[in-house]
Amino acid sequence: MVFRVPIRSMATAARQSLKIGMLPADGIGREVLPGAKAAILALGSSIPKTEFIDLLAGFEYFTRTGTALPDETVEILKNECDCALFGAVSSPSRKVTGYSSPIVALRKKMDLYANIRPVKSVSVNPEGKPGVDLVVIRENTECLYVKQETQTVGEHGKEARATRLITERASRRIGELAFKMALERPRKHLTVIHKSNVLSITDGLFRETVRAVPTLPGVDGKYDDVTVAEQLVDSAVYRLFREPEIYDVMVAPNLYGDILSDAAAALVGSLGLVPSVNAGDSFVMGEPVHGSAPDIAGQNIANPLAAIRSAAMMLRHIGYVDGANRIERAVDSVLREGKVLTPDLGGKSKTSEVVDEVTKRI
Repeated sequence: MVFRVPIRSMATAARQSLKIGMLPADGIGREVLPGAKAAILALGSSIPKTEFIDLLAGFEYFTRTGTALPDETVEILKNECDCALFGAVSSPSRKVTGYSSPIVALRKKMDLYANIRPVKSVSVNPEGKPGVDLVVIRENTECLYVKQETQTVGEHGKEARATRLITERASRRIGELAFKMALERPRKHLTVIHKSNVLSITDGLFRETVRAVPTLPGVDGKYDDVTVAEQLVDSAVYRLFREPEIYDVMVAPNLYGDILSDAAAALVGSLGLVPSVNAGDSFVMGEPVHGSAPDIAGQNIANPLAAIRSAAMMLRHIGYVDGANRIERAVDSVLREGKVLTPDLGGKSKTSEVVDEVTKRI
């Protein structure tokens, strides 16, 4: 599972230490993030001496303190950490006065405008071609996730409204990233996801801005080899399940990207396998795609592989490609063998046993 195109490649040769912010947050986040830490530590001297900085955030923290994301956490990430890992957050489906998702807030405060979610199956033969190999690139700061909602009482009762924000700036920079990633992948194919046949202004702006990236000043034909397609989001979901092989890189506004990448996880067996990074121009934070899974929290059966793969993506982003490759090969080897797997993949192993197996192979 690879993230090949860093938004910002840091110089790694001179770094004497690596400081990683650790935000386990809620539920199984506290069980899978230690697995990611163990995988990083298993790399030994191939990466700089690593310091893990434990930070607070989450709904459970909010219930104790009234704050889901302390200012101190954000300041430490900005001023002391080279990168970060986030576990999972329990965001209630009902309105809770004063609460707002800390991961959504972190993406905005750290300007982590791109959520990159690769979805790739593991072939039986190590040299074989995977049946599913795509990347969903999700704009991370706008759309309905600006969380501007109102409720009024009208003639027929309660009326709820939400503001959907799509800007040219955000659409352009996520489009530029999508073209860069498509260019670096073998197929060089990009699909723009939208619903501009209905949302002609908001999705229309996203579609037009992304498609215009090759015409930007200074591009000068750089993306001539990239084939660009577009798909309405509803038919994209249908085709994702019917013929996933048609997709390579998919770029979408925030909500569509969230839904598509979760749906795509079904193609590879479990949300517990799908990693991501939240990336900006000066910071990156790994985050498994799965949620906090309160139904299995504390049972030592959560799948740690998405968190471990997210750690690999984070390391690749900041320049430690060899370390990332070693972690990814170890995970793929465990999956290919199929003997040490958590219950979501049909196995009987504990979280800790899977972590031990991966670190042994690193």
